[in-house]
Amino acid sequence: MERYRTYSSYLKEIYGEKVYKLPLNIPVTCPNRLDSYGCSFCGGAGTGFEALDAKVPVREQLERTKEKISAKYHANQFIAYFQNYTNTFLPVDQFQNYLSEAAQTEDIVGISVSTRPDCIRKDYLDVMKEISETYGLKITVEYGLQTANYHTLRKINRGHTLAEYLDAVLMTVPYGFDVCTHVILNLPGDSMEDTVETAKILSALPVKIVKLHSLYLPKGSRLYEDFEHGKITLCTKEEYLDRLTAFVCYVRKDMVIERLFSRVPKEDAGFSNWGVSWWKLRDLFEEKMEKGNLTQGCMCDYLGGSALNRRRF
Repeated sequence: MERYRTYSSYLKEIYGEKVYKLPLNIPVTCPNRLDSYGCSFCGGAGTGFEALDAKVPVREQLERTKEKISAKYHANQFIAYFQNYTNTFLPVDQFQNYLSEAAQTEDIVGISVSTRPDCIRKDYLDVMKEISETYGLKITVEYGLQTANYHTLRKINRGHTLAEYLDAVLMTVPYGFDVCTHVILNLPGDSMEDTVETAKILSALPVKIVKLHSLYLPKGSRLYEDFEHGKITLCTKEEYLDRLTAFVCYVRKDMVIERLFSRVPKEDAGFSNWGVSWWKLRDLFEEKMEKGNLTQGCMCDYLGGSALNRRRF
């Protein structure tokens, strides 16, 4: 029994077989890093751990990474994943060129663009729509929200609030793209209440996919320095599993869950997953769901006039 809707199952529904994301690096940065030191959990190198150097042309990156993935997993179809930094933080014509190059690469069936909610405009969405229609590709736009707690967003120097995220989602959905939201469930200062509220806000919006992360602290990041000097505390592994379970129970049943824990190279992380492998944590989470006979969305009873639904007139 599948107690939550996995991303791999979702892709199989659409494409009829396993599909793999190929990470891409393009020469962009983040507006938050220009104005300040960036998000306090960012180490400076971004998140493109598995991608090739941004100086390598997009098509070459895809072909080289595809060759490795194909040999290992016997894969035939792929999604070009513009992953690192803020992939819409460049002139729109350059953005279009990068997407076009990816779209024209053999065996690419979709494109996923990761960006910030304060870095999207209709002209960029228009470009993605044109690429989607011209090449017959499904496009997903991934927004990093991290938490619905705007106090925490300010503390981690995120550079945007909840309002920009709401605006981005409502601007994107009419184009027919899947919206994926990135969330970190154990940011310092957040509680179980914030976990549940974040799940509720995402469920009340037309968000299709959620990518969950357990907080990792790259060496050299501001948050890691605070952690080292005892200025912040992080929740325990058990508390994270409780929050993860609650989040999955409160989100809509139809939402796709792409990831449950961060996966990063150990040598780059000052703190990651309490020293436990992500697959072991996944097993613990699934055991917890099974033991409680819980399923995704089993607590999602708060939408569509919940007070009226509870009242018997």
